[in-house]
Amino acid sequence: MEEIEKKLLKLQEMREEARKGGGEKRIAAQHGKGKYTARERIFRLLDEGSFEEFDMFVTHREKSFGLDEQSFLSDGVVTGHGTIHGRQVMVFSQDFTVFGGSLSEMFAKKICKIMDYAIKVGVPIIGLNDSGGARIQEGVLSLAGYADVFLRNVMASGVVPQISAILGPCAGGAVYSPAITDFSIMAKDISYMFVTGPKVVKSVTNEVVTTEQLGGPDIHASKSGVAHFIAEDEDDSFQLIRKLLTFLPQNNMEETPLVSNDDPIDRLEDDLNYVIPSDPNLPYDMRTIIELVVDQGDFLEVRRRWAPNIICAFARFNGRAVGIIANQPSHLAGVLDNLASRKAAAMIRFCDAFNIPVVTFVDVPGFMPGTRQEYEGIILNGAKLLYAYAEATVPKITIITRKAYGGAYDVMSSKHLRGDLNYAWPMAEIAVMGPAGAVEVLYGRKVKEMEPEEGKKFLKEKEKEYRDQFANPYNAARLGFIDDVIEPRNTRFRIIRGLESLAGKRDSNPPKKHGCIPL
Repeated sequence: MEEIEKKLLKLQEMREEARKGGGEKRIAAQHGKGKYTARERIFRLLDEGSFEEFDMFVTHREKSFGLDEQSFLSDGVVTGHGTIHGRQVMVFSQDFTVFGGSLSEMFAKKICKIMDYAIKVGVPIIGLNDSGGARIQEGVLSLAGYADVFLRNVMASGVVPQISAILGPCAGGAVYSPAITDFSIMAKDISYMFVTGPKVVKSVTNEVVTTEQLGGPDIHASKSGVAHFIAEDEDDSFQLIRKLLTFLPQNNMEETPLVSNDDPIDRLEDDLNYVIPSDPNLPYDMRTIIELVVDQGDFLEVRRRWAPNIICAFARFNGRAVGIIANQPSHLAGVLDNLASRKAAAMIRFCDAFNIPVVTFVDVPGFMPGTRQEYEGIILNGAKLLYAYAEATVPKITIITRKAYGGAYDVMSSKHLRGDLNYAWPMAEIAVMGPAGAVEVLYGRKVKEMEPEEGKKFLKEKEKEYRDQFANPYNAARLGFIDDVIEPRNTRFRIIRGLESLAGKRDSNPPKKHGCIPL
């Protein structure tokens, strides 16, 4: 009995040692930066008391460079599983108190183990990143560890949701794992990401830049698009992850969770009848329409500050999650450009991978013209969006609220790209181009032969004629390209009924290893 007590006591002591990470001094330093420790983060993220830790007693195997005299249980990363809203997730949390959270051979093996486990049982993977990069003392073993993690990221892609929170430094090779995951969250003041740091940038390019300017949250939220969400602090990061997961299935074989809903299906919103300005050139905020039609007006916008001329969001209709793609007329008139095309394509492909229906609100004057757009690949990037919509087999419902001009009409989930239900509001204009531009093309030469006043009058008459004939939804409706012209205030009801009718949708693509999206 005494021998058993000794063994039990040793187990308790070892667990206590592991929980101390790099020691009290380093924990204090972490707290001094306003940051939580690895385990504190997990406890704040997961449901209370749900965390089950793996590999608490793992240590590194390297003996060179004095590492044989420095060894910490858990070796710089805490891994295991727990629940969020009662649903299982796998989680790893990098521990900056142990060798600066640097990745070693065994550190990587721990992460790979829980990623393999997540794929096997079909649950999301959440990574809490706070690392100084590769553990230099381990050389190529550390580099191999990164590659092993990257491979798991790729294998898990489209199988289980992957979410990364950047809660400290993330540099060099370490950035590629979060980049492969589905969503990245950065916390203000404490996180940054870049491939090469300010010192290397200065030595190679002679460019002087701060850490924040090079890879801070604001930069990645507004310029690079790397960060899908920006959190005020760590606790806000955890709440964002918890909310995001309510919209997602556990894996690609499951449906999204059904949430109880007391928002009436047939709720009418009279304000929608008047939200579109009478002047077709005036902007309005598409978020107003989204708020008025989704359950409780609640939606979670993705990459809000990057490519704001298109909105990507998660919301619910009658308790069921959907992905929303919407042109934003209040920014660049809702035009499609390089960044907006990439942003929307990524969202659509994620939704399609995880059985999330896509609802599209269209008010688009076309693709952005100009040399800059052409040089940056608007042809390829626009094709990405087209490809994503055409490839998607999930239910797709489209609402044209106002403009749907030219190729942008085709690209924005038109009937021709396998849109399931395509509706238009009465004020919708579906045409090759706007009336003014069309008339200029059709009658420009003739007008040059007229007197100025006569020419203006003639153009106005032809504009009205064109608008009456083409800039409306009824030509498209006559051809069956629009399933119905609906009253705006009834939009919520029609979308919900449409989603119900599409619940049993079965669609597929030709057998193939994979398509070749224009990258």
